[in-house]
Amino acid sequence: MSRWQELTGGTSGQDYAARFAALARGGQDVHGEARFCAALMPAGARVLDAGCGTGRVMIRLAELGYDCVGVDLDASMLAVAQQRAPELPWFQVDLADFESDLLGIAADFDLVVAAGNVFPLLTAGTEATVVERLAAVLRPGGLMVAGFGLDEAHLPVPPGITLAEYDDCCAAAGLSRVDRFATWDAVPYDGGGYAVSVHRR
Repeated sequence: MSRWQELTGGTSGQDYAARFAALARGGQDVHGEARFCAALMPAGARVLDAGCGTGRVMIRLAELGYDCVGVDLDASMLAVAQQRAPELPWFQVDLADFESDLLGIAADFDLVVAAGNVFPLLTAGTEATVVERLAAVLRPGGLMVAGFGLDEAHLPVPPGITLAEYDDCCAAAGLSRVDRFATWDAVPYDGGGYAVSVHRR
């Protein structure tokens, strides 16, 4: 069972969506991840939102003209995403079992994004497998972007993967690091408790 399932029981979709809706109503920017991705790739690029949740990032990218596919394990989260954007392709699948051909998805993505602490919330021990499966659907030269917390202040669960471990997983999957930031606003990484990593196939 994934750490996310242990944490939420797979029933938190509506609550999660309501929390971000409240932030947006309060004037907070809830589209930093989409803006970050849009700065990396031109509109029209194919984007896989790995661990798409309620679709907040992917729906915004689709609005900006990107060709998006969303995958997530949590049915309650996907139900919100499908309700918000029924015209977009959403798939329920464990990232550790993700194979694009089984879903009828072409393995030629320009960008894979894993936002929202996806990697620390995976089933323990599957991190390398997930990186490998996500890297496999990137076209040569494509980018993988992952943002996640590294300490208890930035995570709802005990830290599950270090940056060094994540980089090792990426290297084993044929990905090389391009850059690393401390926020989705591209503030340079300073060794703090949250990092956004960009790797290239």
